[in-house]
Amino acid sequence: MIDRSRQIAAGVHQSAVKVKANDVEWKFQAKLPNSVFVLRVVDARCSYWRLDCARHKRKISYVLGGKFWKLQQFAGITIFMTELAAIILAAGKGTRMKSDLHKVLHPIAARPMLMHLMASVDALNPTKKVVVVGSGKEQLEAALAGSAQLAVQEPQFGTGHAVQQAQGALAGFDGDVLILYGDVPFVPTATMQAMVERLNAADMPAVVVLAFEPEDPTGYGRVIVEDGRIIKMVEQKDATEAEKAVKLSNSGLMAVKARDLFPLLNRVTDDNAQKEYYLTDIVNIAHEDGRICVVVTTEPYNVAGINSRAQLAEMEQAWQQRRRAQAMDDGATLIAPETVWFAWDTQLGRDVLIEPNVFFGPGVSIADNVKIRANSHIEGAIIGEGCEIGPFARLRPGTVLEEKAKIGNFVETKKAHLGKGAKANHLTYLGDATIGAGANIGAGTITCNYDGYFKYQTVIGEGAFIGSNSALIAPVKIGRDAIVAAGSAVSRDVADGELRMVRAEQLVKPGWADRFHDAMRKKKAADKKANEQN
Repeated sequence: MIDRSRQIAAGVHQSAVKVKANDVEWKFQAKLPNSVFVLRVVDARCSYWRLDCARHKRKISYVLGGKFWKLQQFAGITIFMTELAAIILAAGKGTRMKSDLHKVLHPIAARPMLMHLMASVDALNPTKKVVVVGSGKEQLEAALAGSAQLAVQEPQFGTGHAVQQAQGALAGFDGDVLILYGDVPFVPTATMQAMVERLNAADMPAVVVLAFEPEDPTGYGRVIVEDGRIIKMVEQKDATEAEKAVKLSNSGLMAVKARDLFPLLNRVTDDNAQKEYYLTDIVNIAHEDGRICVVVTTEPYNVAGINSRAQLAEMEQAWQQRRRAQAMDDGATLIAPETVWFAWDTQLGRDVLIEPNVFFGPGVSIADNVKIRANSHIEGAIIGEGCEIGPFARLRPGTVLEEKAKIGNFVETKKAHLGKGAKANHLTYLGDATIGAGANIGAGTITCNYDGYFKYQTVIGEGAFIGSNSALIAPVKIGRDAIVAAGSAVSRDVADGELRMVRAEQLVKPGWADRFHDAMRKKKAADKKANEQN
């Protein structure tokens, strides 16, 4: 859980204070003169926190699970508490994508970019989440599956107008509001946290703006700062030459108190080059009111927006580069890192060896000491310790390999469970199958799991041996230590320790092949002579 900052104004002489809220009891204890503050959370999770400060009158920050609460007084302890809401803007038409799929649903690392952002937001445990939509509403409704409220912006008159559409969904809400963008997917939870913490600092800023310094700020709105305060926000098209020379750029992301946000938005006009209602204007209005607005800065990667297929590819590459570096830092060996492609949820153990040109789809978990040979494609698979995969293997969803199992070259698996030490070394399809420990699956073996209408199970017992080029016609069970002879088509169960051979009787005709070859050679020669005469 990613937790949020709280503040206590110390000066406490009581031994303990209990606060009851949302069926959770929070117990604050203060001990003097050492000023050791103890917080105990009494509920099913039962977290325990201890905080030390040098002087008991010092205002200290601490981390606490749960929600922000409203400002209240309890026996001399001042607790700054407020709830959190997130507004995610996703109403843009995304015309540059040239796609029927909504822009924010285009995947990076096999996950829609909006879902990357929502996961970071969810780590803050917000009270409300509002996604502002326009075209493609139905797609977003299906993707979000009720995890957020939707607000419709139609027609669309700029970012300020878009945020206003969330006002109804936040009626009665009096906490902090994060304003985010669905096409800016990789804002870290810690960065959002920093924005909220800055919003609740002692100087009480009206707006916190997330800013960054790109190598080339062309096209970005500028943030003009003096003495740590924002004095002006200006879009590129409306900026003077001096303002364009400023590199500090606006990401578009903000943190604002709900009680400030909508009154400020009501004062925004469309008096600009684009004739739109800019969200950034709330900063200028607050500044004119004499209130301070401040920035929190982050690196460009964290606020990179995606508006085209080219930018999508660039972000995919940037994400993959970071994930590869993380994998190696965590103890995996990547022979050619630039050729390995991870999904957003790929899990790697230590001492995993990954050869070139390996692709991971979603849902892959790999234990320690696994070798993945070149040109393998793996998705939805759980791979146990010491397994070996590939080269040229394809593991499809539902594959489970227990310790030291082996899938060799040109083997495909789907919903296949291989027990400890089981192996299919080459040229095999295992679908809807359970293979016992130590079983050996010969080359060319196929589990015939589909009759055109339904899927059926194949069960192979421990220590069984399946000869090459066998067809196991499901539903069928092969017993423990049983042997299926090469070339067999097995449609009935095989008992433990049994040999099953399913072959037609061989027909032998001595000399037939020699006579056939002689006849064919004579015919070919005759045909050639006739063609030459013609």
